[in-house]
Amino acid sequence: MAGEDGDLPSLTLQVSEPHETWKQEMERRQSQVDVLQVKLMEVKACMQGSEGDAKKELEVLWRRVKTTATLLTYLKSKARVMAVPDLAHTSCGIKELEGVGLVDRSGTPLSSWSRNVDLPSFGPDEEACMRLGQQQGSYDEQDEAYIGELLKCVQMVSNVMEGLVKRVIIAESETAVEKDKVTLSQEENRRKAIQIENMSSKLEEMEQFALGTNVILNEMRQRVEDLVEETSRQRQRAAENEQELCRVKRDFESLKSYVSSLISVRETLLSSERQFQTIERLFERVRCSTHCPSW
Repeated sequence: MAGEDGDLPSLTLQVSEPHETWKQEMERRQSQVDVLQVKLMEVKACMQGSEGDAKKELEVLWRRVKTTATLLTYLKSKARVMAVPDLAHTSCGIKELEGVGLVDRSGTPLSSWSRNVDLPSFGPDEEACMRLGQQQGSYDEQDEAYIGELLKCVQMVSNVMEGLVKRVIIAESETAVEKDKVTLSQEENRRKAIQIENMSSKLEEMEQFALGTNVILNEMRQRVEDLVEETSRQRQRAAENEQELCRVKRDFESLKSYVSSLISVRETLLSSERQFQTIERLFERVRCSTHCPSW
């Protein structure tokens, strides 16, 4: 119960706030009604003073309203046309030329289109004014000026819509180009990824080859070291053999000298033996001559 008593002021406040707002709105509306009533009284006074002028003014206003409605209908139909891409291209005079691409009604290619909406100075079209005047009845110089201003506004809105259509086409073209760039970038990234994978596999193969080559180089280094050691041993043996050869040569020379001496001694002995034999034969002759009688 205490909670309900506590919520009552808040509910009263929530109810009173819309009431105050509604009251203020009613007062504002009442002030507007008062102002309109004053204007209505002024209009009635003017109408009472010159009913003919008021009627003429109403006719002018009615013609202007109908003219404005006609132009608004035109703008609505043009807006509906602009909402359809193919119809918008036709309405804006945009067409595609072979080898050039999209061009506007002045022959300007898409690459030279401006992003800014072109709002050139537009003068009243007398023919359009006369055509609208014939549709709405007689018109005076004020109507012509009013219609001219309306036509300028309509032309400006039409130019804005055509400019927006061009900007949409430019944006779509740039989007397509960017999509192509993204696609090319993705393809390039895929190619690079494949190249990186290939390079990684090649590097692994090169590492394995380098490991195998390193093993072979180590084996060759060991063989070279063994060959160097063997060469060193062979050189040492060659030096020893050379020394042995020198000793053999010296021994051979000594032996040769010794043999020469022996030969010389032998020859001497042989010569002595021949001499002894000669002496013996002589001695025998002498002995024979001594013991044999003489005849």
